[in-house]
Amino acid sequence: MYKSLGEFIGRLEREGELLRIKTRVSSDLEIAEITDRMAKSAGGGKALLFEKTDREFPVLTNMMGSDRRMAMALGVESLDDIGRRIDSLLHEATSPKERLADKLKVLPLLSEMARWFPKKSTRRGECQQVILRGDDADINRLPILKSWGCDGGRFVTLPMVNTVDPETGIRNVGMYRMQVFDSRTTGMHWHIHKTGARHYDAYRRLGRRMPVAVALGGDPVYTYCATAPMPDNMDEYLLAGFLRRKAVKLVRCMTCDLYVPSDCDFVIEGYVDPSEEKVIEGAFGDHTGFYSLQDLYPRFHITAITHRRDAVYPATVVGIPPQEDACIAKASEKIFLAPIRLAIQPEIEDMTMPAAGTAHNIAIVSLTKRYDGQAAKVAQSLWGAGQMMFNKYMLLTRSGINIHDTETLAAIMRRTDPARDIIRSEGILDVLDHATATCGYGGKAAIDATDIDPRSAVGEYTLPETITPSDGITRIDTQYAEEWGVAVLFATHEADPDGFIVRNGLDCVNFAVVVDDRADGLDAGELLWLAAANTDPRRDMHMVGHCMMIDARSKRPHVAGNPDRWPNVVTSLPETIALVDARWNEYGTGEFIESPSRRYRRLLLSDTEKW
Repeated sequence: MYKSLGEFIGRLEREGELLRIKTRVSSDLEIAEITDRMAKSAGGGKALLFEKTDREFPVLTNMMGSDRRMAMALGVESLDDIGRRIDSLLHEATSPKERLADKLKVLPLLSEMARWFPKKSTRRGECQQVILRGDDADINRLPILKSWGCDGGRFVTLPMVNTVDPETGIRNVGMYRMQVFDSRTTGMHWHIHKTGARHYDAYRRLGRRMPVAVALGGDPVYTYCATAPMPDNMDEYLLAGFLRRKAVKLVRCMTCDLYVPSDCDFVIEGYVDPSEEKVIEGAFGDHTGFYSLQDLYPRFHITAITHRRDAVYPATVVGIPPQEDACIAKASEKIFLAPIRLAIQPEIEDMTMPAAGTAHNIAIVSLTKRYDGQAAKVAQSLWGAGQMMFNKYMLLTRSGINIHDTETLAAIMRRTDPARDIIRSEGILDVLDHATATCGYGGKAAIDATDIDPRSAVGEYTLPETITPSDGITRIDTQYAEEWGVAVLFATHEADPDGFIVRNGLDCVNFAVVVDDRADGLDAGELLWLAAANTDPRRDMHMVGHCMMIDARSKRPHVAGNPDRWPNVVTSLPETIALVDARWNEYGTGEFIESPSRRYRRLLLSDTEKW
């Protein structure tokens, strides 16, 4: 694998996957706007190396923002290669072995597995070539990005946060954003469901400070593993050793008894004191495409910063999909499908989570069905499994269905009977889900399409030739009706979509999705993102005749059943867009790319950036 992030950058450049920006750029909004344009261009664009910033270090963004770059980061030609390797490994490890010869064949496998475990070194690592303590340990020396105009400040977005359970000694490496408060403190944004938060609670019970070490850069495999949906109490560096076929070399931090990869670019050492009052963190333009609003989180105190002499600061920009995080999520689909089949649901054949679902909101699953109710069993099991507990909408199909083919999925949805096929439940949701009034808990819905043949005959809808907008319904889009069984209504808050659907005979379609009239002009993928993000299935789904009506309009705060706060979508400020437009030729990034934010600013809830 890669001996350093610099080596990976070299590989990206040789493969034509990197653009160097040699002119000076600002880490305050400018880098993020350039990156957002690139990430949303065809195929995820290129990785970007900003050689001159407003700090002393260069910045790398979008490094895993395409399927090809994601595979390169994990050292394979294709992400499918990893899936096949895991399938083979699990088959070899779990298949019956009655003969001595079969048992002996496992010995080389055990020997290889032993080489994956992380190894501690007594020497200093490359990440400790420069050591900063005291007042010199100033996090503002790093080119930490402010990505969006309403962000509460600058945020570290690709941190590998190392903590240890004080009772078991088991390490966790998680990715929790860190807002810079001042030169020596940041926020530590671990959600209640995350392992880092569990470690924090354990230290609080013991009345002890919690040591924390934040690593940045190094072999990109480390960054991926910090995002991976690993089972609790499993070491992420063991997964890294498996993926790179080589143990991760760890070195002890300078000011705490924690170990980090020796080849990282930066290490920020410090502690969290659970006896301190939590502090306000946020807002932050998040991967959901909306701002996650201010809330209370622990404060992280910096005791030292170490780095390589040739350090590069890695960052990611999240927001309205697609972004780099969609490619990272796709890698997890490939890597963790086989373990899910083995440990949770052996009948699962394939699973995918479209980018429009921003990692958790939408999942599509194919399974081998043998009995009635099996789809409900699979859905409920997945909703209780690891990070799949955050899933909101799930489509379950039968074995042999190509769940990656849009036309096939459309044919299935067209043949769905909502009154018969919807499985409804409640459970854990992502803390970042803004649509539920009960933070971290809300509705879930699955469609049992395991008995649907996408090639079977289907009747035609009898839709009126003309439907005139009225009563707050500003436009009706039935272009998806024949293919998907879905009608889209653009409406104001004052509209009565139920009455409109009945009066105009739209209750014959399978689904009617109601969105804000300001969403008029978005494409199908963007409407799917908006519909999934803006709804709580327990509140926003109900039958109108034959039709399942889904109310995906923004909700009025403080109205019964609605959240107390409703955030804006994430967009760049007009002045940032204008700046990047004017400087585009200076960047040397090729043909001009229009700002995606111009398209999405129509979704803002008011004329100001605030909500």
